[in-house]
Amino acid sequence: MSTTPAPANPKVGFVSLGCPKALVDSERILTQLRMEGYDVVSTYQDADVVVVNTCGFIDSAKAESLEVIGEAIKENGKVIVTGCMGVEEGNIRKVHPSVLAVTGPQQYEQVVNAVHDAVPPRQDHNPLIDLVPPQGIKLTPRHYAYLKISEGCNHSCSFCIIPSMRGKLVSRPVGDVLDEAQRLVKAGVKELLVISQDTSAYGVDVKYRTGFWNGAPVKTRMTELCEALSTLGVWVRLHYVYPYPHVDELIPLMAAGKILPYLDIPFQHASPKVLKAMKRPAFEDKTLARIKNWRVICPDLIIRSTFIVGFPGETEEDFQYLLDWLTEAQLDRVGCFQYSPVEGAPANLLDAAIVPDDVKQDRWDRFMAHQQAISSARLQMRVGREIEVLVDEVDEQGAVGRCFFDAPEIDGNVFIDNGSNLKPGDKVWCKVTDADEYDLWAEQI
Repeated sequence: MSTTPAPANPKVGFVSLGCPKALVDSERILTQLRMEGYDVVSTYQDADVVVVNTCGFIDSAKAESLEVIGEAIKENGKVIVTGCMGVEEGNIRKVHPSVLAVTGPQQYEQVVNAVHDAVPPRQDHNPLIDLVPPQGIKLTPRHYAYLKISEGCNHSCSFCIIPSMRGKLVSRPVGDVLDEAQRLVKAGVKELLVISQDTSAYGVDVKYRTGFWNGAPVKTRMTELCEALSTLGVWVRLHYVYPYPHVDELIPLMAAGKILPYLDIPFQHASPKVLKAMKRPAFEDKTLARIKNWRVICPDLIIRSTFIVGFPGETEEDFQYLLDWLTEAQLDRVGCFQYSPVEGAPANLLDAAIVPDDVKQDRWDRFMAHQQAISSARLQMRVGREIEVLVDEVDEQGAVGRCFFDAPEIDGNVFIDNGSNLKPGDKVWCKVTDADEYDLWAEQI
């Protein structure tokens, strides 16, 4: 007796570029497609259609996005484009006229519909028997996940076009955020990385209205959200936090061990003149005093930040002010970018002297050397101390993980020499034996 083989599931390839916020968008799209019976494949050749989630923040990111779209067209032919660069459909089609569809960021439904048009779902698909985990499809390792709490941004920084791409601030309902966090923890996540365009502004758009979680009232506000997340028994790490006054409320939570003593604050510069030209929110002269006060309350506090050198009008005096500020601030983890104009950004219209490329490069070199000395000295202070490490990977040499000062992908690592008995996702106490500018070496206790 012959049986007709069941028709194969349609297959989708997916390329996710850009920041963790875009990664969460990718996870949502993939979760929806899996629920509809699509298989997610890892090669162009196996896919019936390819989705490219683009980044459009700076020109180099746009160039990479266009390059990846071109590669997908060459290797597969059927390509759908979404993400931040999707707001520039004309520019994408000028280079790649054969793309099937172009959508902007957060347009999950339109992306899924475009996939339906390119490769229709199976008519006999039964969503009740599909094995999609309750936490959805995740693109991060099983032991950590990004938790996006809002979309968009209300600021108008002169170097940035994010609000024009992602719109104004829209906070997710606090109950939805906490339900998602709870599902992730039940699925084995040991670290939640809280992200948004402006995490401190969570709830401003809904006037901090009260929601409900597990039958109890919770305000749609960062402090109350962190209090609730702290009850889940996992690491909670805060990213993209602007230093508004109410951030002071978080430091006691960190000192009490409720959330990780880690703040990612994008300061971008220190010179008042440059910050004014950048139209940076929440800048005040008291920032250094606040950092010192935070460290009095929570001595273990780690502060990471990013800066831009070579902004139009930045003088040598402004740059020196920034270096002196770094010496005072003693930040732990720091990244630096050379300013590059972004099409559509108001900074392009500034009536200010353009900083030559060679001067930008020189300032970047000096900035990095200056900050490396600070980072190195701060990490040396950890030698001999005990730290808890979350293991990311293991091989015959030992284990590589992170402690509370290290966010995945962007900060340093902890190398555990005697850790080959561990597995990814383990949390283990170690004693720090050595340090360099970015990383620590340790032994299991």
